[in-house]
Parts: sequence; C-alpha cells; structure tokens
Amino acid sequence: MHDIRLIECQEQPTVGVRQVVRTDDLPALFDWAVPAVADALQRTGTHPAGPPYARYRGRMRGGFDVEVGFPVPEPARLTDLEIEARPGSEPVADALPAVRAAETVHDGTYDDLSDTYARLETWVEEHDLQPLNESWEFYESGPASDPDPGTWRTRILMAVTGPAVEAH
Repeated sequence: MHDIRLIECQEQPTVGVRQVVRTDDLPALFDWAVPAVADALQRTGTHPAGPPYARYRGRMRGGFDVEVGFPVPEPARLTDLEIEARPGSEPVADALPAVRAAETVHDGTYDDLSDTYARLETWVEEHDLQPLNESWEFYESGPASDPDPGTWRTRILMAVTGPAVEAH
C-alpha cells in the first residue's frame, strides 16, 4: 500500500478525447483514445509531457464523464490537431487544474482500482477535506509497457478543498 499525501498541483495543459461511457466501456475507450491522441500529437511533432491520463468529472451511476489523453508541454489548439472522430466523443485541448489534491499510487491490475479509491476517499474524509468531484489518473506503466499486471502503476489524484492538512 502506498501512502496518501496532499499536494499542490500546477496547471498542466492536455490534449485528449472526452466521452460519457458506461463502466464496461472504459477499456474500449482507452484502447481507441490513447493511440488516436498519440498519433495526432506525433503528426504535429508534439511530444507528450508525461504518461497517458484519464480525467473523471463528477460521479455518475454506472458510468463516467471521462477525458483520456496526454499532458502536453504547451497549450494546444484543436485546429492544429486531427484527432480521429468517434461517435459520442469530443476532442479536447484543455488543462488539468491548478488545485490541491490527495495523491496515492495504485500498483497492479485495474480490477481493484475501486479499493484504492475507497482508501483515498476515507483518507480525505478523515482529514476533514472535501472532494471537488474531479479526479485523474496517470498510467505510469500498464499493459502497453508490460503484460504483467504486477508491474502496472497508476498515480491517482483527487482534487480537494479544506485547510485541515498541510501539503507536502
């Protein structure tokens, strides 16, 4: 188990695809969106500023409003990118916000990510913080880098507010 800590996030420009999907459709979205966004960036000569991410907004019963893509070094314009269109998806050039966040790392398969989120939510509550209904994950290693789930590493950040704990 990794420690949970409070950090101050700097704004990070991103390029991705946003879509509302059912939980069961998340793997298919990732399988399509990560290479589609990577290809669009490569065609413009833009190198990602980090590993792929997924940004989750709000809470929905049985599904997610999710944005999948890459952080980029500078803000991008969608008119400069040609991201493959797909029904229900919307290309986005956005930014992860400058915000205080609770952060932890999840090792292993994605099947038990919900356990890590439950631990993170408990920690936030115990420290008198309030979630801002937004979180994101950075896939530092995963199936694309190694088929062994034991090597997979996902950094999870949950945007929060509240003065109870000092950032480290």
